[in-house]
Amino acid sequence: MVDRSEAENFDRDDPLISFRDRFVIDDAAIYMDGNSLGRLPKATVEAVRTLVEDEWGRELVSAWHHWIELGTRIGDQVADAFLNADAGEVIVADSTSVNLYKLASAALDARPSRTRILTNAAEFPSDLYILQGLAAQRGVKLETEGSIGSDVALVCHSHVNYKSGEVADMRRITRQAQEAGALMLWDLSHSAGALPIDLKGSNVDLAVGCTYKYLNGGPGAPSFLFVRKDLQEQLRQPIWGWFGHSDQFSMKPDYEPAEGISKFLVGTPSVISLKGAEVGVEILAEAGIERLREKSIRLTELMITLFDEWLRPLDLQLASPRDSLRRGAHVAFRHPEAWRICRALIETHGVIPDFREPDLIRYGPAPIYTRFVEVWDSMERLRQVVEARHYENFAQEKLRVT
Repeated sequence: MVDRSEAENFDRDDPLISFRDRFVIDDAAIYMDGNSLGRLPKATVEAVRTLVEDEWGRELVSAWHHWIELGTRIGDQVADAFLNADAGEVIVADSTSVNLYKLASAALDARPSRTRILTNAAEFPSDLYILQGLAAQRGVKLETEGSIGSDVALVCHSHVNYKSGEVADMRRITRQAQEAGALMLWDLSHSAGALPIDLKGSNVDLAVGCTYKYLNGGPGAPSFLFVRKDLQEQLRQPIWGWFGHSDQFSMKPDYEPAEGISKFLVGTPSVISLKGAEVGVEILAEAGIERLREKSIRLTELMITLFDEWLRPLDLQLASPRDSLRRGAHVAFRHPEAWRICRALIETHGVIPDFREPDLIRYGPAPIYTRFVEVWDSMERLRQVVEARHYENFAQEKLRVT
């Protein structure tokens, strides 16, 4: 039995505990949804205020000299701190879906004689939709199971599964794809900022990921994309926009792609969102990905220990791997009343998890700001809801946002 006092001791000895004070936190609710949207850093408030009032407000268009390299600068920070990638291989722009489209399309162009895309049926739906659209547009087959043969142009997988939290074997899958002559594209959205990612060691071709989950960039914060340096000149960016031009302010009528990673830009970036992403990335980089991963494992191990003691007898099922090497930073529980359980936790028990169809409750404790005692308390409240069947007071009808 893990006593609450033990969780308090873990917090007392936590080398990352001081980072919690750098976020806007309302203790009225325990936040267990950092895998969907990270908390607001206090420094973001001041950084955005400065950008809006001083730069935009006073300097107007002249302020572009502050902003023009933001995506490149943040990309290099992400590459160095979280991805084991080189400067000039990562850039921040657009949404994850748009970046996935750009890289998947470029990969298909680079393998024109091949007729299959291979992915996983359990991928994040937006990834599947992008690939379905490309397959229909190009007249190729999209398959969610099967071998990687000589007719496969692209293999696309998530590093951490958005439902179960299972970590894929990046090195092995990448090697299998490349041995068959296919290009490999990874979605890092549920791993960036939560666990170390070794793009260089795995010889990854292409990757995308978001900044609004563990990197705390804010709602709708831009995505990043990675293209291995030796592939950058081989691949053709499918969306030709002026920020991807070799000389964007020349206003030439014909497109000439920029060199390097900048060719994968499209239009004018969302500068305010980029500023939020920059602050989040800087805080996580200061904490260090190895320390974040170590604490994340301890948080989720405590969660699973409490699950075994309290919740397994109540007919909840663990839907995430027990092995910490195979588990990302969130834990999923399965129950046929998962939706109503989540509503009860949010509306009457002061815990914010999230629900995923058809029967999953996800707990995502972000190591940069989540305390061990919050894990203990949130699991105890989950036990109360299920044991006393408090969820029966809530309707079955889903809200638009789940």
